[in-house]
Amino acid sequence: MSDVREITPEQLKSWMDECVEHQIIDVREIHEVNVSNLGGLHIPMAFCLARKNEIRRDVPVVVHCRSGARAEAVISALIAKGDFDNLHNLRGGITAWAAVVDPTMDVA
Repeated sequence: MSDVREITPEQLKSWMDECVEHQIIDVREIHEVNVSNLGGLHIPMAFCLARKNEIRRDVPVVVHCRSGARAEAVISALIAKGDFDNLHNLRGGITAWAAVVDPTMDVA
């Protein structure tokens, strides 16, 4: 069982609607981001540790990929090597977001 905290697409949408301050990090590859995105900071999975200084520590941070697996791996690495305690995996990734929040969204 993973120690990674999750946030549902519905919870993230609620944060957006209620203007809860947060940061979104998209760890997918550029071709995926070009198809659909949530407007977050794009840091491909392979560069997350090297670019960890771009990830905020003062607000909740939602990390997402297509399905959640890459984001979970990134979060685990950032917790272990970057001492982060404010990271959340978007449960089901952008695929779940498209299914639950925005059915018009294309997912690569």
